[in-house]
Amino acid sequence: MTTLSARPYAAAPLVVRTVEIDDPGELLALLPSSGGLAWVRHRDGFVGWGEAARFEASGPERFAAADAWWSGLVERSVIRDDVGVQGSGALAFGSFAFDDVGPSRSMLVVPEVVVGRRAGRCWVTTIAAEGGLPPAPVLPNRQPPAAPSELAFADGALSGAEWELAIADAVRRIADGPLEKVVLARDLEVRTASDLDERWPLSRLAQRYSACWTFAVDGLIGATPEMLVRLERGLVMSRVLAGTIRRTGDDAHDLALAASLARSSKDLEEHEYAVRSVAEALAPHCTSTNVPETPFVLHLPNVMHLATDVAGVVRDDASVLALVAALHPSAAVCGTPTDLARLTIRELEQMDRGRYAGPVGWIGANGDGEFAIALRCAQVLRERLRLYAGCGVVAGSDPEAELAEAQAKFVAMRDALASD
Repeated sequence: MTTLSARPYAAAPLVVRTVEIDDPGELLALLPSSGGLAWVRHRDGFVGWGEAARFEASGPERFAAADAWWSGLVERSVIRDDVGVQGSGALAFGSFAFDDVGPSRSMLVVPEVVVGRRAGRCWVTTIAAEGGLPPAPVLPNRQPPAAPSELAFADGALSGAEWELAIADAVRRIADGPLEKVVLARDLEVRTASDLDERWPLSRLAQRYSACWTFAVDGLIGATPEMLVRLERGLVMSRVLAGTIRRTGDDAHDLALAASLARSSKDLEEHEYAVRSVAEALAPHCTSTNVPETPFVLHLPNVMHLATDVAGVVRDDASVLALVAALHPSAAVCGTPTDLARLTIRELEQMDRGRYAGPVGWIGANGDGEFAIALRCAQVLRERLRLYAGCGVVAGSDPEAELAEAQAKFVAMRDALASD
């Protein structure tokens, strides 16, 4: 059953105005210290603040409910867009819970102000409820972000040793069948001496992982390398990552490791499950799809991944949220078969993932948009954070190696929080 809630004014029509502006510089520098919204890659993207409307939902129909709410809101609103590029005009940032059950909420947030940049063009969008006062289009100059102090890390739901036992349990279940693959995650607790200035880790993530999508939605912050789905003018793309190896910092050695990753039967098997699940989910919505026969190796500062970009041409008028609903959860973050893998996750992880590994991104007025998978991320709760990392488990998985992989994936957020 889907449960819904919205702010009292959320259903009111909106008045949206977008105008072109000079380049504002670093987008993330415009954000407030907390509560900001962000979607940035290679310096392009959007940041937002304030809240003109909000929608929340949970349950298996959360994507469809959010899609219907957004399309209805856009239809009733007055939108004047003088720029006319992807992301200008009406825009909602979205973040969805991984699981169909549990207490975690999914949401679309429509900010009062959005500042964006795309392909050399910059703009500001102001959004207000019809009849309300338009928000101030610019923020006053802010102090530089403050580094967090006195960081204290602790195990979350499971210690490293306990998580290795969970991995071993999953391998036994795979050997017994019919489970083929399951993605298990673990969390770390982080405490700071004072409330976190979210701009600090966001700016560091954007600098160090510029090829990733740096995001912030309702306290969930991170930089993910995995695009679940992009929809732009009828063209759809999904980047699948599955199969990981840690970098050493030695370029020659890392090239050798990349070659070994590309030949690894265990990692190729894991990757094949993930690609197949995405291609099968997109097929009903596409007139044609292109699925490369072999993956490439995506090099990030801390790890390397096997990656495949699946592309297609949309046959219907599906919005990006409809495609998200069809794709989530993919085998890259859940497993195969999906329902059995999801049940295994609930039994073995011993935690609520919240919005970790759920879709995060944005949707525009015409239904186009981008949603990635919320990886390499943390949930901010003022002076407390939860960091997440996960690994795909298949028949050949080794618990100790999987723990090392998870530790490597924590590095992005751990380094982003550091003060040096």
